[in-house]
Amino acid sequence: MKLDSSIAAVVTGSASGLGAATARALAAKGVKVAIFDLQEEKGKAIAEEIGGIFCEVNVMDDASVDAGLAKARAAHGQERILVNCAGTANAIKTISRDRETGAVKHFPMDAFTFIVNLNLIGTFRCIAKSAAGMVTADPIDELGQRGVIINTASVAAEDGQIGQAAYSASKGGVVGMTLPIARDLMNEGIRVNTILPGIFETPLMKSLPEKAQESLAASVPFPKRLGRPEEYANLALAMIENDYWNGEDVRLDGAIRMAPR
Repeated sequence: MKLDSSIAAVVTGSASGLGAATARALAAKGVKVAIFDLQEEKGKAIAEEIGGIFCEVNVMDDASVDAGLAKARAAHGQERILVNCAGTANAIKTISRDRETGAVKHFPMDAFTFIVNLNLIGTFRCIAKSAAGMVTADPIDELGQRGVIINTASVAAEDGQIGQAAYSASKGGVVGMTLPIARDLMNEGIRVNTILPGIFETPLMKSLPEKAQESLAASVPFPKRLGRPEEYANLALAMIENDYWNGEDVRLDGAIRMAPR
């Protein structure tokens, strides 16, 4: 897909981190970008910086996503690109024992459900609703291409650590649905790919103590540093621009394989 001012994009979770870097990279190519996020102040600042539009969107809510897409389409036209970066994590063991009493408690079901609803179902909700709009638009090239969808999973989908049952399940679901969705949409001219980032410089990572960040960086085989959001954005753009890239899940992790803890 050729990226220029004729193309509109929606990037979820783009008020910060990987999503913000992707929004900036798309805008640098001339693409009209809609920022979907719940962080209004940060989201509006990014939108103003790149000449885009901010839409306050909760990807776990049908009406919120519908309203966001309607606002974005009214401003920019039908999006041809969707990049799903909205998501979060928690760290809770399946069962744990109280050190003093020995009492056993299990992973709270509401905490598990929240992560799956946000990371997996929220991603699918945005895919389904965006694709439903894309298929109504005319193809943009001789291939019959109508759009591209990029999802964000995690290396935890393949080597989740202690306490990551919910997070790994949600991200593994994103990986697992990539190929079936690509096949669902193959006759509509819509490609679907997923990126599995390793340890990246995100707001969450930067909130850790400096020594913890250095230790994590040292655990990466090469290069021995944290991933940069711009590197995620570069891969997302490569997937969008390469018309033969479809139905793939790609790790972006400096060859790291996560240890149990």
